[in-house]
Amino acid sequence: MMEPIKTGLLAYGMSGRIFHAPFLNAHDGFELSAIVERSKSDAINDYPNVAHIRNYEDLLADESIELVVVNTPNFTHYQYAKEALNAGKHVLIEKPVAVLRKEAEELFALAYRKNLKVLAYQNRRFDSDFLSVKEILESGKLGKIVEAHFRFDRYRNEISYKLFKEEAVPGSGVLYDLGAHIIDQAISLFGAPSDFEKVYSCNRTGSVVDDYANLHLKYKSGPNVYVTTNMLVADEPPAYSIYGTRGTFTKHRTDIQETQLLAGMLPTDTIYGIENENCEGRLVYMTEVGEKKIEEIPAGKGNYMMLFDEVYNTIRRDTEYFVKQSDILSQLELLEK
Repeated sequence: MMEPIKTGLLAYGMSGRIFHAPFLNAHDGFELSAIVERSKSDAINDYPNVAHIRNYEDLLADESIELVVVNTPNFTHYQYAKEALNAGKHVLIEKPVAVLRKEAEELFALAYRKNLKVLAYQNRRFDSDFLSVKEILESGKLGKIVEAHFRFDRYRNEISYKLFKEEAVPGSGVLYDLGAHIIDQAISLFGAPSDFEKVYSCNRTGSVVDDYANLHLKYKSGPNVYVTTNMLVADEPPAYSIYGTRGTFTKHRTDIQETQLLAGMLPTDTIYGIENENCEGRLVYMTEVGEKKIEEIPAGKGNYMMLFDEVYNTIRRDTEYFVKQSDILSQLELLEK
């Protein structure tokens, strides 16, 4: 029988409302105990039985809360997580864990001294499209991987109303936003690169932050991996293109979870995480006898609830978390400007 982890949520914007609260509320291993909303009162309507708090200091002062979800703007992650750890709470931190590698190192060291957990919320490792890529790589059908491309694109020519993403503050720009996801995915598959090159640009009228970024991750005895994110792509190419000595796999960004959650679907719904029809990945490979094979590969179910399974097991059972500290430090080294 599970012993629920009493959890507090530091914000109730899109991230809190869509990616955290529904899962914490539905998972038997958690008790959503408190939500911080500084001005609005949306959480009261959605979760009337959960404490509604106006400032994070009151949440940290609640001794019953064991886990704090830090889902505030990027530049605040380090300070809020540090204060939560000093208050004796575990922390689950939205990507990126911090803006700088040295900040993450400090958080890990502080958590170690206090016997607490610092956990990264890298939910895109449980996207259906990425899970398809992982499955194909593990099958060996592509042979030795020579080249890989990861993309996370959108078309948003206007400046976002979310000013913390658009102002020239630490952790802003598309690389820290969308790029953090695909950098993490690349590291999870291929490890930390031995070297890298990085290019930024700012293209939207009135923008003061990067809205395009490309990284070339270099591996001494492995593939060349290219990570690209662009806010001005009206016709999106495949999100994943993997080239090996025996074949190629391409897959568009077809995970449906965010769309379903925004529409109000609960993660416990039977069709949650199941891709729409005609979203298969394309596998082209050569058999042992030199015959060319083409297969349309349907994706398995995406499921962000698996991340919360990992959080529960790490806190309650002291299992190793699926995102290693070394992964986070490597990610931040690539993100830092």
